[in-house]
Amino acid sequence: MSDAAPTAVNRTLRRLPNAEYRPREYLTVAEVERLIESARKRGRNGARDACAILLAYRHGLRAAELCQLRWSQIDLKHGRLHVNRAKGGIESVHPLRGPELRALRPLQGASPYVFVTEAGMPVSTSWFLRMVQRTGLAAKLPFPVHPHMLRHSTGYKLANDGADTRSLAHYLGHRNLQSTARYTALAPDRFAKFWQD
Repeated sequence: MSDAAPTAVNRTLRRLPNAEYRPREYLTVAEVERLIESARKRGRNGARDACAILLAYRHGLRAAELCQLRWSQIDLKHGRLHVNRAKGGIESVHPLRGPELRALRPLQGASPYVFVTEAGMPVSTSWFLRMVQRTGLAAKLPFPVHPHMLRHSTGYKLANDGADTRSLAHYLGHRNLQSTARYTALAPDRFAKFWQD
């Protein structure tokens, strides 16, 4: 027998960089549309799930902002959404367009919250994470997706459409323009006027 006592080795598990899991941190418009369509077809809460993805994408909502969304923040008659930002972000009022209004109207019920479980309780951020991940698999997207990718997709889409950095920052609730610069850095027409022969 050995006199040596067993030794425990403390090991820190480190998460791999995002690039090891997926090639990019945003979805294209076509991929978001596939995700929404797949959500609509999944299960008995397809309308709710598709609406959640649509609003998160169109308004750059974080998971917590979406899950805490109340009917008192929505004016269906005038097409307005009052966005209460998390993480100390700037609140704003966004226009609601036709697809969003059509998706929201059927969800109206007795709860003060827009997105609720079958038991009538507000949905959680963990629900949103699981729903987006499962819907991404059902949509056969080429890499795993997570809810915050919808927020990044908003930034890249609007930057690629030519939105100025300051307006984009206000839309996403950023207090610091450096948070918004990541979206404009990848805009394809950023170099359009270079080397015109």
